[in-house]
Amino acid sequence: MRFRAWGPFALWLVTTAWAQVARPAEVENVRVWSGPEATRVVLDLSAPTDHRVFSLSNPHRIVIDLAKTSARRALALPEPKGYVTAVRTGNRPGGELRVVLDLKEPVQPKSFLLPPNEQYGHRLVIDLEPVRSDAVVRRTTAPAAPPSGRDLVVVIDPGHGGEDPGASGKRGVREKDVVLAIAKRLAAELERQPGIRPVLTRDGDYFVSLNDRREIAHRERADLFVSIHADSYRDPSARGATVYVLSEQGASDEVARRAAARENASDTIGGVSLADKDPVLRHVLLDLSQNAQLSASTVAGERLIDRLGTVTAMRKHQVQRAKFLVLRQPDVPAVLVETAYISNPSQEQALGDANYQAQLARALAAGILDYFQTHAPPDTYFAQNPGARVSMPIQHVISRGETLSKIAERYNVSLRELKRSNSLKSDVIRVGQVLTIPQS
Repeated sequence: MRFRAWGPFALWLVTTAWAQVARPAEVENVRVWSGPEATRVVLDLSAPTDHRVFSLSNPHRIVIDLAKTSARRALALPEPKGYVTAVRTGNRPGGELRVVLDLKEPVQPKSFLLPPNEQYGHRLVIDLEPVRSDAVVRRTTAPAAPPSGRDLVVVIDPGHGGEDPGASGKRGVREKDVVLAIAKRLAAELERQPGIRPVLTRDGDYFVSLNDRREIAHRERADLFVSIHADSYRDPSARGATVYVLSEQGASDEVARRAAARENASDTIGGVSLADKDPVLRHVLLDLSQNAQLSASTVAGERLIDRLGTVTAMRKHQVQRAKFLVLRQPDVPAVLVETAYISNPSQEQALGDANYQAQLARALAAGILDYFQTHAPPDTYFAQNPGARVSMPIQHVISRGETLSKIAERYNVSLRELKRSNSLKSDVIRVGQVLTIPQS
């Protein structure tokens, strides 16, 4: 009796599920993102559908056949992007839709379907990669090699990109845009320093997976990895910058845990094919809690906090820890900087200002140089030529509740040296006053 009662319902359930699967899909839009190593084509779908992808030559093109699918409107590109020069569509017998990507050169296609997430619906992703085996890393223009000692390599990682915009403010300022602008300015600042070569994980608006960002640092043999982001929170009054290093044991607090979860979702939003495994993945799963690089990461984070505190409010004046996937670097000191809360209206406005971006970039550059003053490997030009270093004095803006003795303790200088450097005759200081910190 129980089976008979469930019978009609089960039949309805199966019929409904089949109807969902069998429902024709529509291609709602086509988006193309171009990076230095690949071009990504995304077809936004109303429902998942079977597909096949193959290449044709003379002329070079990629063909995508979608079963029981139609196009909501004609698909076209306003201008060529990456490997793709044009997009064409046509209907085939049996309700099949054919999408043709005209190419400027032969490529190797990889495709995969992605389910809906908070920002997008169903998607078919086609990644077009070069046929050649050697990968090209986009980097800033490097000057001629120094006469003695190798360059220090700083990998600068602007978070998000492409179809992953990151967080957005109410005025429409997008995280992926502001962090790229800050990263480019930081690279320009570091290029002025002899013996330092900055490398960007992306230098345009395209998607780079978290594992590929780590692989760039691994391949470039980076001496420091700096990932740049802009935080978001449901409370619009939240403000301040935060510097993080990796923790495998747990987050410093709930804000750190939430920030890591948000940044780690980048691959889910941008879409990552799991069809192949990168061999470096075996290395990045090392237990970094026992690795000396974590200690160096903390020192680098402290130097960045010292400098950032001169141009912006800090949410925390100590380095925070959380499980950021992009920081799992087996041999590279790595830090992640949340420059500000883009969800805070005043900080969103500041992040969109070119002058403020330049201030953050200079502060980050100064913190990086401070770190290398004591942690430059001995085989580097920076370590072997101390006279060629660009000096960036630390300046501290007095906040409410601070005392002169506490500031001296924080920067590891004597109270007497601090007062002498700032021509202070007493211990009286005021909020907003700027102090120059003597070199310890």
